[in-house]
Amino acid sequence: MMDSKQKMIQKKNMSAYLTKIKSFFLGVQGNNGFFLKLCVYSLLIVIGFVYLYPLIYMGSYSFKSLEDLLNPLINWIPSTVYLENYMIAFQVLNFFPTLGQTLYVTIIPSIAQTAIAAIIGYGFARYEFPFKKIIFGIVLITFIIPPQVLMIPRYVFFNELELIGSIFSFLLPALFGQGLNSTIFILIFYQFFRMMPKALEEAANLDGAGNFRVFLTIAIPMAVPAIIIAFLFSFVWYWNETTLASLYLGNELTTIPIQLEKFSATFDELNNSQNSEGAQDINEGISMAGTLLSILPLLIVYIFTQRWFVEGVDRSGITGE
Repeated sequence: MMDSKQKMIQKKNMSAYLTKIKSFFLGVQGNNGFFLKLCVYSLLIVIGFVYLYPLIYMGSYSFKSLEDLLNPLINWIPSTVYLENYMIAFQVLNFFPTLGQTLYVTIIPSIAQTAIAAIIGYGFARYEFPFKKIIFGIVLITFIIPPQVLMIPRYVFFNELELIGSIFSFLLPALFGQGLNSTIFILIFYQFFRMMPKALEEAANLDGAGNFRVFLTIAIPMAVPAIIIAFLFSFVWYWNETTLASLYLGNELTTIPIQLEKFSATFDELNNSQNSEGAQDINEGISMAGTLLSILPLLIVYIFTQRWFVEGVDRSGITGE
């Protein structure tokens, strides 16, 4: 009798022990197991490494002197912090004047594109009018058309209007809802405004508020997450655009990414203008310093806006949730 009781107790202990092991590795309801956490953290580490490796590589090589670059024993950590690469890159990029022009042709179209996308999205979401579905379909089709197809016709059109070389070649399409990827922002605002309760607008109308006032005082304050998302994405896309900027801005305006594309040619031009004693060849350290300087403003913007950026993505429904 005692042996059977002991066996039952041992079986219960063994069963409880196996249950604990199973819950530890596989998890239980409301608690993730070790295997799932291991997979998630491993995936996050791999993704983080893929994104951080180029930055670490650029940061390391941008501080290397020519001797460190040629020394096979020095891999990641330079022997000395060599700032001459950044001084040369500043000169080649003509950094601060070019940065001012870049912000000029980036911020203004981004603001215009965000404002117009909000108005168009609100109109599609809250009003009924003839041929609404057809017009909305045309808006979606404009996103499907490759931008390369429209480059030459737009160039001819802007050239006839004498807009080549001015910011209006970027600003005019933005004001008509045809800026860089404007359709995405229109859809974001359309989806966001559709989720707004109509009771708020009806209450405002009963208080005597017109449509324009309802849009400014009710819709816009509630759409702040969508506005943040639209502006930041628009800012980044206008900043990184080089093909259209080279075509439409001409030689009158330039941007940092355009200057980075011409980095080697500009360096050789400046190098040839110097005396032979002070001349030097371009190396990887100088190139990495120029590349890091070109993305530094975007990194600074993201550092200061990441909280609103993440909140905006979560609340605007851009992830499809």
